[in-house]
Amino acid sequence: MAIQFYCGSGSPYAWRVWLALEHKALPFEVRMMSFSAGDLAAPEYGAINPRRKVPAIVDDGFALYESAAILDYLDEAYPGSGAPLYPREVQARSRARRLVCEADAYLGPALEELVEELLFKKPDDWDPEAITEARAGLGRELDRFEGELAGDFFAGEAGAVDFSVYPMLALALRLQSAKKPDLAISEAMGPRLVAWMARVEALPYFQRTYPPHWRER
Repeated sequence: MAIQFYCGSGSPYAWRVWLALEHKALPFEVRMMSFSAGDLAAPEYGAINPRRKVPAIVDDGFALYESAAILDYLDEAYPGSGAPLYPREVQARSRARRLVCEADAYLGPALEELVEELLFKKPDDWDPEAITEARAGLGRELDRFEGELAGDFFAGEAGAVDFSVYPMLALALRLQSAKKPDLAISEAMGPRLVAWMARVEALPYFQRTYPPHWRER
């Protein structure tokens, strides 16, 4: 039975799970949720995720939300399918989980401050000081993750860390290109991050996960 994957186009947390599902070569059905149409407020979705956010999955009647928990579940529930999301050696796996936690606790909030200003406000209402501070915080996190890259991917082979960090950086770059060209996110990325993003984009399933509404622009 295919996993039901509840997704929102452009959500970095949903994108993380989409990449993981492809990486694990699992059968799944995308249930694309519309933020503007109020899909997340529907009672049926509230029964799956009472926090009414994306992503969520339903696997043979088992509902699970929170993207990091979903990645753990997919890796442990389907160890023989596709490729691992986490290293099998305990210390390497613990480091990978730590990096996912850091992405969610530090990189994500820095990005969300920019999203709040640039996506959810009109340009006339932007707060330049808040944008500057958020951009500086994001720059510090970019430096931090640049220093964590010692090979082609964050934890040996492509996996959970890459799928957690890449969508956040892709969204930051989209804010720059679509909303504020002088945001200079691309200039803040070190050479290792730039090369790593290209490697993620070269994964054979990457294009299948690209946010649908981004293709329209």
